Amino acid sequence: MPIQCDIVSQDRMVFSGDAEMVILPGSEGIMGILPNHSPVLTTFNFGIITVITNKERNYFTVAGGIAEVQPDLVTILADAAENVEELDVSRAELAKERAEKILKESAPGDDSELDALRNALRRSTFRLEAIKRFKQTSKRSMKDR
Repeated sequence: MPIQCDIVSQDRMVFSGDAEMVILPGSEGIMGILPNHSPVLTTFNFGIITVITNKERNYFTVAGGIAEVQPDLVTILADAAENVEELDVSRAELAKERAEKILKESAPGDDSELDALRNALRRSTFRLEAIKRFKQTSKRSMKDR
């Protein structure tokens, strides 16, 4: 019996479907969630969520949020979430270059602005790493692993 998994970002439903297992980057470490799991509420920062179905693994980048686990449902409310298969390498590279350039040119001052720039750089770097690590293999069937 699978567990329902819903991944929601601030602007859209990123994934909704049955899973055999969900692997979360919880704030206290990596968590493997199986059907009939005990209820848990956890936060997370940047990480990869892996949704394992009976046929494939799907990978999603997340940048902050919370996850609620119930015995038959995992609900992930992410500040930002994307399917790795939907990530665009050139867009991520441009975002990284733009953030690096602005950070180099910025003068000391508003810490919140610098934090936002550092976060943008971290997110674009993380996207590029996820693409390199997971995009080419994310749709391979489980028997190929």
